[in-house]
Amino acid sequence: MENKHMGTEVEAAAHPLAETARMFIKNKAAVLGLIVLFVIILIAIFGPIFYTTDPEDMVWMAYSPPGEEGFLFGTDYLGRDLLAQMMQGARVSILVGLSAAFMTVFIGITVGALAGFYQGIVEEILMRITEFFQVLPTLLFSMVIVALFGASLPMITIAIGAVSWTAVARITRAEFMRIRSLEYVAAARAIGAKNNRLMFRVILPNALPPIIVQAALMVGSAILFEAGLSFLNLSDPNIISWGRIIGDNRVNILDSSFAVTIPGIAIFITVLAISLVGDGLNDAFNPKLRGR
Repeated sequence: MENKHMGTEVEAAAHPLAETARMFIKNKAAVLGLIVLFVIILIAIFGPIFYTTDPEDMVWMAYSPPGEEGFLFGTDYLGRDLLAQMMQGARVSILVGLSAAFMTVFIGITVGALAGFYQGIVEEILMRITEFFQVLPTLLFSMVIVALFGASLPMITIAIGAVSWTAVARITRAEFMRIRSLEYVAAARAIGAKNNRLMFRVILPNALPPIIVQAALMVGSAILFEAGLSFLNLSDPNIISWGRIIGDNRVNILDSSFAVTIPGIAIFITVLAISLVGDGLNDAFNPKLRGR
């Protein structure tokens, strides 16, 4: 019986990803969030292929309510099909969210890894820079960047990434400081591993779990950022996103609230689904939370 128990422990240790996946699947809210997010991504990718109405075409009178004349979500202030716009906007919002999150994680890992590994003067300089960006009002700073350099989609992505990386940097720094003193890192250093290999081949893989959780949450934050900038007309006017739909129709929010409510609900559901997935990943990766 004891040998069997020991074998089970060894097998679990040999398959940490399988254990993580099992813990994630046990979290019903996280699985539901993942399913909802998967459906939204499928709609964003394949929706415009099967629903061929051009989101820029004026197909009916302005602010036709949902269901009238066959338009499921109604029409906007120019008489354009809201369903077609929502599908197209899903592509842009999710693309911006993923791209900005990738940029955020890249900057955060770079800064946090250098600060946590080298420490000393390197850590002091990088952490002071991090604190400078951390105290800036993020939305206002991103608005300034977009206003100065243009409201193109790449610039919006850069603006969001440039103001959102500090949390990832602090998490990465803390993990590097914790892991760099462990025995297997000292063993790798003893056999001649150089700093770059220690940082990115030895320490970083073991520091990834909390970074992955933070990256998942950053996707939702980036979608909200883009929606806020679009609402304030600080986005590319030639690209449809959920935030732009809200911004374009906000003037008549009292008379035709559906044109603002529908994209608002889409943003809420998407960000909520991402948050549920992030919480599920946190529980799955963190052994202290697995028994909750």
